Amino acid sequence: MSLANTRNLSEVKVDEATQIRREKRNNAIRKWLTVGIFLLPGMLVFIVFVLSPIAQTAVYSFYDWDGLGPLTNYQEFKNYERLFEHSAFIKSVQNTLVIMVLSLVIQLPIALMIALLVARGQLPGRKFFRAMLFIPYVFSEVITAIIWLYVLHPKDGLVNTVFTSLVPGYQNVAWTSDPNVILYSVFAVLVWKYFGFYMILYMASIQGVPKDLEEAARMDGAGEIGVLRYVTIPLIGPTIRLTIYLSVLGAIQQFVIVQILTTGGGINNSGSVIGTYLYKYGLQRFKLGYGSSIAVVLFLFTFVFSILYQRFVMSRDYQDD
Repeated sequence: MSLANTRNLSEVKVDEATQIRREKRNNAIRKWLTVGIFLLPGMLVFIVFVLSPIAQTAVYSFYDWDGLGPLTNYQEFKNYERLFEHSAFIKSVQNTLVIMVLSLVIQLPIALMIALLVARGQLPGRKFFRAMLFIPYVFSEVITAIIWLYVLHPKDGLVNTVFTSLVPGYQNVAWTSDPNVILYSVFAVLVWKYFGFYMILYMASIQGVPKDLEEAARMDGAGEIGVLRYVTIPLIGPTIRLTIYLSVLGAIQQFVIVQILTTGGGINNSGSVIGTYLYKYGLQRFKLGYGSSIAVVLFLFTFVFSILYQRFVMSRDYQDD
């Protein structure tokens, strides 16, 4: 083969390789354009209704602003300094943490135990029992709070009436105003409201556990506790981790039920949570700049927790086998 033919053949191969690379690049561009076209509407909505309000709130938090006039009184970090120095905010954070811990150590374990009884046990009337526990979750938070205002009424409420008839010498308790019990009353209402939701999640997960695995563990000599510990619980682990995540976020963001039951947080903020504190000291008093600083702190705490929890706890549930 002559040198000219060899050179022409090399040029043809180079041209073919260039054409292939050009086609791959064009295909990639078309692919990303298609993806971008489909994502654009959702991204616009996300930017306008999520990112933009968050950015505006962060800007407002640096001003002493009543929400009516222009932003003129720049405060730097004074709103945040006042926030962390305010005893009412510290109390609200403490109350929020108490509700969070109680939810994790009382509500979720009991919901799991009831779910195991309903899904795996021989509990009579399981369908009726399951429906009755789930019904409160269907009610709105406003309706739930109003119902419990009557149940916990200090004079004619159902709770005090029952205790008066059963306990000699019982004195009525102001469940929604007494600083010693108000927070636990709020927690009881939250349990009544959301208990059925967590129970249904656990039941759905338990029903997905193969019974053959549990039977095999029993045949190998494992007792019911062993089957529960080494088979059932590990297999429903993703649902348990999800409910923990939802419970923590729910406690942090709670507002409506606490606001209505305690009429804004109770005496000396004894029943206040972060949401009611924001409403009371930010919106009701037209301190939108200060309220924005509260919202920013709440957002950062929720965002950081979500990222860390999903990265280090829930990531195992999304990894490919």
